[in-house]
Amino acid sequence: MALASLALSSFAADDPCAGFRWDVGHEHALFATPPEPVSLGKDAESAPILIPDKLYQLTLVPQAQVTFAAAPGKKTTVDGASAGLARVRLPVAGNYRISLDRGFWVDLVADRSLITATDFQGRVGCDSPHKIVVYSLPDRQDLLLQLSGAAGSGVRLTITPVPATGR
Repeated sequence: MALASLALSSFAADDPCAGFRWDVGHEHALFATPPEPVSLGKDAESAPILIPDKLYQLTLVPQAQVTFAAAPGKKTTVDGASAGLARVRLPVAGNYRISLDRGFWVDLVADRSLITATDFQGRVGCDSPHKIVVYSLPDRQDLLLQLSGAAGSGVRLTITPVPATGR
């Protein structure tokens, strides 16, 4: 908890990372830790497992090589876009934030259907995190995380439970 408080207090009012409408001190603290490198899968069978409260450095593949479990929620036309898949299984149902340091499109899929995000926000000029998407998620069910539609082949990402006090 002290690390989260320290990370949050280090963001001055004029810092672009200070403007999220939620308390994202936990995410800021995770983004200050060394990430675990993980290569994302090209299909559901090759998708690695990601767990909450850990920072990952994800390596993506060319989007044209990815077989999505469901069509991404946003069609992307970026030449050379990267994409990838990971599996997520949560021990407790609830609201979770997926935080990224870049502007990739994020989808979560359950039973080949997209799960609708409940909220999102991004901060221009901030990469710790840059974008946060909030979902209400079930427990003990395999979910598929799909990233798509951005230039570049890497992204830092974490999945965190939303504190009981807010989104």
